[in-house]
Parts: sequence; C-alpha cells; structure tokens
Amino acid sequence: MARVQGKVAVVTGAAKGLGEAIALRLAEEGATLMLGDIDDEALTASAENCRAQGATVETLVGDVTEEGPATALVQGALDQFGQLDILVNNVGGSRNSKIWEMPVKDWDYTVKLNLRGTFLCTRAAVPHMMERKAGKIICLSSGAREGTPWTAYYQGGAAYSACKAGVHGFIRDVALELAEYNINVNAVAPGPIDTVKAGANLRELNETVEYSPNHMTPLGRLGTPREVADAALFLASDESSYITGHTIAVAGGR
Repeated sequence: MARVQGKVAVVTGAAKGLGEAIALRLAEEGATLMLGDIDDEALTASAENCRAQGATVETLVGDVTEEGPATALVQGALDQFGQLDILVNNVGGSRNSKIWEMPVKDWDYTVKLNLRGTFLCTRAAVPHMMERKAGKIICLSSGAREGTPWTAYYQGGAAYSACKAGVHGFIRDVALELAEYNINVNAVAPGPIDTVKAGANLRELNETVEYSPNHMTPLGRLGTPREVADAALFLASDESSYITGHTIAVAGGR
C-alpha cells in the first residue's frame, strides 16, 4: 500500500524546486493533489509530471500570500475532491543584504513571502481538518532559522533567518492549538539543497569562499530535493502519527 494512498494534499509553491519535488513524491505514494503557484507554465509541467505517476492533479495559479488565492486553493481541493488530508506550506524565499543596508521593502517582502502564505493557507485548511478530526500540516522552515554562515558572512540574511525561525515558532504553537483535533503540525528545515534555483549559487560558494556550504556541513555535500521530499512524505504519512510541533532538519548535520 502506498504511504499516502487515498489522501488529498495541497502543496503551495509546487511549480519548481522543493515544492515540485514534494508534490512528485506525494504523487508517487498515491496522493491526490491540488497544486498552487504563481508560475502557470511551470505549474502545468509539474502537474504533468505528477500525473505521469498515476496521480489525479488539479492546479490553481495564484499568490497565496494574498487571502483570496490562499482560500481558493484550499477550497478548490475541497470542491474537487471532497476532503483535505495534507497541507504543505512550501512558499518562501528572500531578498538578502547586510542588515545595515537592507531596505524596509526587502524586509517586508521576505516576511510576507515566508510567513503570510503559511498563515493564510493553514487558517483556510484547519476548519475542515478540525471537523474531520484528522490532518497533517507540513511547513518549510530552514537551517537558516539558526543563521547560515555562508549567507551571513557574504550576503546577509537576517530577514530570511528571522522568518524561518518564525515558521518553527508557528508550528510549535499551532500544534498545541490543534492537538485535541488529532491534527499533526510539523516542519521540515532544509540545509543547503541543490535545487535549480539555489544550486548554482551554492556550488559557486563551494568553489570560492572559506565558509562554504560543503565546508560548514558535516556530511560535506549539498542535499537533494528528493531528500527534503522524503522527509515531507514521512510527516504526511501515518508513520508520523505521534509527532507534532517538531522541526525535522534535513541539513547534513549542520
């Protein structure tokens, strides 16, 4: 039996990178999917890859950092499939600069991108899960929640680190709020991962700077999107039924 067979999952930021990898991993293990992103073309391609694994997939193009699209994405899953078992809050990103140079607009952009969509999608999904007394919510934190040496030293990343620490705090509190409803709320915290977007920069840092990702990571290599997706799958499955309010580091020991 596939590990999430018969489950319906919403994945945000599912067009590329970690969101795409998580969606594909859930598809491989039997989930029915509602995928959201702002990139229509890439989202269509991601959905087709999931359908190639035999999954039923619907998509919605929209910015889940806004209330309307976030609500519509969750409601779309309920309208199309009649239930929602798994929510993966994957949307995130940053605009990095040293703290003394960071424009307020870049700080606000990073906070909104990493926290607002997580809040809005969770708020939209929770009433249905509460009614059914079942659900899995997985949020994407980061090893940056404790500071990232190669980012801090060479670019600056206080806004992103603050937001990913915020995700950890968010899941700790929401897990307590929802425990009586049998809803598990956890996070995955990736370290340096070789995604299409981030990989080139990480490899360049490995070749050019002292405090490089590989040097500062005990396992001495970049992680893969699949390794992050495997952790998300575990948290989405029944195997994690007694785990809530926890952030799983997928960071090579960092």
